[in-house]
Amino acid sequence: MAASPHSPNTPFRRLRGRHSPAEFAAMVRRAAKEIGETVSCDARYIGRVESGEIRCPNYAYERVFLHMFPGRTLADLGFSPRETVRGRLAQREQAASLAAFANRAHPTGAPSPSRSKESDVLRRAFMAGGSATVAAATLSLTLLGEVRAPLPSRAGEAEAAAVEDAVRQIRLLDDRHGADALYRRAAEPLRTAYALLDAGATRQSTEDRLHAGAGELAISVGWLAHDSGRFEDARSHYAEALATARVSGDAGLEAHAFSNMAFLARDCGRPRESVRAAQAGRRAARSLGSPRLLSLLALREAGGWAGLADRKACEEALTRAHTEFSRGEAGADPEWMSFFGEAELESLESRCWAALGEHARAARHARRAADLQDPHFARNVALYTAELADNLAHAGAPDEAAWAGGRVLELLDEVQSTRIQSMLAATARTLVPHQRSPRVGAFLSRHAQA
Repeated sequence: MAASPHSPNTPFRRLRGRHSPAEFAAMVRRAAKEIGETVSCDARYIGRVESGEIRCPNYAYERVFLHMFPGRTLADLGFSPRETVRGRLAQREQAASLAAFANRAHPTGAPSPSRSKESDVLRRAFMAGGSATVAAATLSLTLLGEVRAPLPSRAGEAEAAAVEDAVRQIRLLDDRHGADALYRRAAEPLRTAYALLDAGATRQSTEDRLHAGAGELAISVGWLAHDSGRFEDARSHYAEALATARVSGDAGLEAHAFSNMAFLARDCGRPRESVRAAQAGRRAARSLGSPRLLSLLALREAGGWAGLADRKACEEALTRAHTEFSRGEAGADPEWMSFFGEAELESLESRCWAALGEHARAARHARRAADLQDPHFARNVALYTAELADNLAHAGAPDEAAWAGGRVLELLDEVQSTRIQSMLAATARTLVPHQRSPRVGAFLSRHAQA
């Protein structure tokens, strides 16, 4: 019987037998290598499984455990069905997390009417208004929800909060709709944020918030440029964020800037720069107490090593990434890392194997990423599915690739991302030799019309 959410996993403990947790973890790692998986199992992970903290393993561990104990199911190993962990319970947990996030600025309870009004105005401005409207909506709203046209001579708490809200709203809209429709509209709020910073603040704590907010806004706008194919603009915005971090001594902002710079360098075909930026980010993040941040930076580094065709260094970085990720969430995890869950980890690992030419292996990870991703994050679902289509096409599975490509076309009705469109175009070119297949032919026709 599967373990309940709060009870020990006794079936799994029995399977360990007389081996110590460390010995059993070593057996798991050896079994993973036998089937070509990468896991960073240690005694702590075994303890989390046996205590019932891990109710269902991720797909990599699932394959390893089923390989170790043939003929058994996950339930036989003491795990809960995946749908109960990833389904309704996960939705309730996510709803609770979103509610907590929304109320963070209002510890006493529900969001104030003025903050709700700000959010509504902001969403409408981004989706329907020009850049001047966005600037007004995001950076000139007082806590009473009124628009104040001229910038104040000295920034106060209201202006700092408006900058922080602009960052959050850009991220939410990007998750839903992609970067292309947002980039130009987000440039004006960024200029306004730095104008507020240049004007100074009424107190040091407010100035610190403005530095952090302006830096995060620069990264967010840089990401919109990055995802919409404006690489030079992205590079400039990321450099601006890094300078802001260095001036204010903000290690968290510095690590974030280096993470995005590593990602951009990889996409621009500069893998060695990607490695160095990721390593610099790791140095900045060491004292922050966030294993998830260290995991992401290790994945950025792995991507750079893969681009350099250094398989050994890539695998070492992937192992570090899994080790840090397995430590779980921490209170020190940055707010911007809400996107980094198991799905993103699978996607980033998929890109590494694709760069190393192992497309079938990359496709397995891309499929897991698409399966794990919450549908709310439409852009990421489209991205992971596009990665799956491309890897399937290169792995010699044209019909499956065409199916995945068709799914991306459906998602692109809602998502605007030059990067995803470019990936899909490359997949279509790869599939042209297979166009006599009815499924491939139908996909190529739909893609040409789109």
